[in-house]
Formats: sequence, structure tokens, C-alpha cells
Amino acid sequence: MKLNRFAQSGNWILDRFPLAQLWNDHMAHYYAPKNFNIWYFFGSLALLVMVNQFATGILLTMNYKPDAKLAFDSVEYIMRDVNWGWLIRYMHSTGASAFFIVVYLHMFRGIMYGSFKQPRELIWIFGMLIFVCLMAEAFMGYLLPWGQMSYWGAQVIISLFSAIPVIGDDLSLWVRGDYVVSDATLNRFFAFHVIAVPLVLVMLVFMHIVALHEVGSNNPDGIDIKKLKDVNGIPLDGIPFHPYYTVKDLFGVGVFLIFFTTVIFYMPEMGGYFLEHANFIPADPMKTPEHIAPVWYFTPFYAILRAIPDKFAGVIGMGGAIVVLFLLPWLDRNPVRSIRYRGGLYKKALLLFIISFVSLGYLGTQPATPTATLFARIFTAVYFGFFLLMPLYTRWEKTKPVPKRVTDHHSLLEDIEEQLPLIIEEMTELKPDRPEIGDAAFRGSFYSRRAKLGGVRHVATRLANSIKKSLD
Repeated sequence: MKLNRFAQSGNWILDRFPLAQLWNDHMAHYYAPKNFNIWYFFGSLALLVMVNQFATGILLTMNYKPDAKLAFDSVEYIMRDVNWGWLIRYMHSTGASAFFIVVYLHMFRGIMYGSFKQPRELIWIFGMLIFVCLMAEAFMGYLLPWGQMSYWGAQVIISLFSAIPVIGDDLSLWVRGDYVVSDATLNRFFAFHVIAVPLVLVMLVFMHIVALHEVGSNNPDGIDIKKLKDVNGIPLDGIPFHPYYTVKDLFGVGVFLIFFTTVIFYMPEMGGYFLEHANFIPADPMKTPEHIAPVWYFTPFYAILRAIPDKFAGVIGMGGAIVVLFLLPWLDRNPVRSIRYRGGLYKKALLLFIISFVSLGYLGTQPATPTATLFARIFTAVYFGFFLLMPLYTRWEKTKPVPKRVTDHHSLLEDIEEQLPLIIEEMTELKPDRPEIGDAAFRGSFYSRRAKLGGVRHVATRLANSIKKSLD
């Protein structure tokens, strides 16, 4: 009798809310390509980290005080006196960096496999809007601890708005809410960080997923699986997202959580990259830190800003480095999507882009010496060259024939992953270890694995040849 009532209640809900249809359309009956590889973990991981940020953020607001006189002390109170407050704070601060790591890898996968190309241009645009929204959310949250680096970093970034002609001074004044970074700035940043930007972020994520499921997911071969279907209208090279990819994503979540929890419990500051040392000092408007730099995920764009001598031109360059990503679907003129079948020209250009982005990220954390500025200008030119020259070199490159159906071809990274135990075995060797403690009869049974220089050299040579072969 109770089961019948429960079933009737469930049917009453389903008659009025299409929960079963939503589940079928976006999970059980949504057919994804069957050749997804490890690069396709990062979309679901980004969703997981976003949920973590929302949950821990709500808990932090229960004890945080958005007041210039109380903000820093409230963070210390959370860390020292609130039960498990230190864990919640570290989950949130580490989650911010993890969010950008996952999103950067997710974006790179899109560039590598051509997920921005027709008919997925709108998916890419929504994704880039999520990225911009995420940067705004991170910047506003960065001020809230009210430490030295938070205060002065916000002072420097907000002052950039004043470089805009005509409206610059009024715009920077509106953003601050005062003539200097003050209590008014903290309050409005808190409101945007906790309420306004998260609402926009959730809406954009929803639109991103709906747009993705409308046109279908891309895959490492860059083939549209909807073109070949069976008599029931099911893609021949597709499998239901649930349970196949939900189970696969759960494995990815497990691996991610191992790294995530290791950072939280053993290295939450990550040597000053996740939590800067200066941010453990209360904000002091009368004392400027020796070296002001934003948190690591902003540093590539900060390095571009510093590489350009004129302030307004630097702001244009920094903004242009993000805007040019929006134009990617129309800059790439090659019809081939996946890097597997692209020519060596595009692969070399992408490699140079990776080197320039990582190098700019490092240079943005360092003081602006003449040598660092010179290298920043070189890498800035390489960064923009990848995009602005794309209409030319994507037309010239010679591509490989694209198969009509998806393949089981493995990427270089996947090959390394499969051969990892053999690679470790080749690079290391077991040697007897003689511990100083323990009974002498058992000391000879201890072994330790140590690096083998010859094996390391052979593996490095083989890897270099494989990379060269993939670029040809």
C-alpha cells in the first residue's frame, strides 16, 4: 500500500515536471562518441569544482565579515576557531586554482581537437563567456581576505580602467566605489562575488551544456557521429552517456580528488602560488609590497600588460589576448578539426603557443627586469601570432585524410599513459638498501628504486623522436 502511494506521488510529479525526459535527453539517451580519451574528463571536473566552490563559499559567508576593519580577522577566525573552518577555507582557495587548471586544460582540448569549429561555434562562445565570468569571480574573491597582496593587487588592476580614454577615471571610481580601495570596494566586490557573478555563471554553464547536447559532442577524430545512424536513429559510433561515461567520469573524479586532497592537506599554499605569503599580512594602505603580482592564473595576461610600455596599449593588449580567443572559430580556415589529421604547420604553431602561454605565466610572477620584459615581448608576439596568422598558415598546411568513422587511434599522451609501468621500469632500477635500524638479519632484504641514467636517456630520446614524428 505504501509502495503504491509512493509510486502515485512519483507519477504526480512526473506528470507536472519532465524529470524523466530531462534524464533521457541529457544522460541515458544522449549518445556521445565512443572514442573519448582522457582529455574529455575536464568538462565534468570543471562542473565538480564549481559545485565545490559554491558549497564551500556558502559555508565561508556564514562567518566572513565584509568590512574593511573586520575582514582579515574574520578569515583568521574561520581558520582558527570555526570547526573545520581551515578545511573549508583551503578547499575554497585550492578549488579556485583547481578550477582554472581544469578550465585551461578543457580549453586546450577544444583548441587541439577543433571543438570550436562549425557547428559548435556557439558552444565555444558560451565557454569563453564562462572563462571571462570566472576571471571576474576570481578577481573579486581575491580581494575578500583583505591581505596585503589582495589589497594592492586590486589597487593595481582597478587603476588600469583609468587608462581608458574619456570614461576611464569615472569607470575606475565606479568600480572602487571610492577614490581608493576601501570598505566600499570590499562590500561591492563581496556582493558581486557571492550573488551576481555566480548567477551569471550558472546560467552560462546551463546554456553551454544545452548547446553542446543540441549539436552533439566533438571527439578526438573530429568526426560528426550524427551523420551515420542505424535504423533506430542511433549513431553507429555513439554510446549512451549514462552509464558508460558517468562511470568513466567517476574514475576521473577519483584521480582528481587524490591530487586535490593532497594539495589541501600537505601544500595548500603551493609555495605561494595558490595563497601568497603577503596575503597572511593585514592590508596596509601605507605599506606597498616589494613585488605586486596577481595570482598565478592571471599572470599570462599580466605579463602581456607589462610587456607593452604604454599603459593604454597594455590594457588593449591584455584585453585583446582574451578577445582573440572568441574569434578562434573564424580565424581557423582549415576544414579539418582534429590535430590528429592536421599538418605539421599547425602542430608546430600550437606547440609554440603552449610554450609562449606557459612562459608568460611564469614571467608574470617575476619582477619586471629588462631581460624579463624582453622575453615577455617575444612571447607576447608569439601568442598573438598564433591567432592572427592563423588564417594564413591554416590554409597552407597539408592535412591527412580524415576517416569516415571514429577510430581507436591513441594520442602520444595516451600511449605514454599505457606504457607508464614499463617506462618507470626502464628509467629506474632496484638496489639493495641498508637501513640503519632493524635487526641485522633483515637489513639485506630492503630494496629501493633509484634512477638509472642510461634508461632516462633512452626514454627521453624516444619521447623526443615521438614528438618530432607527431609534428611532421
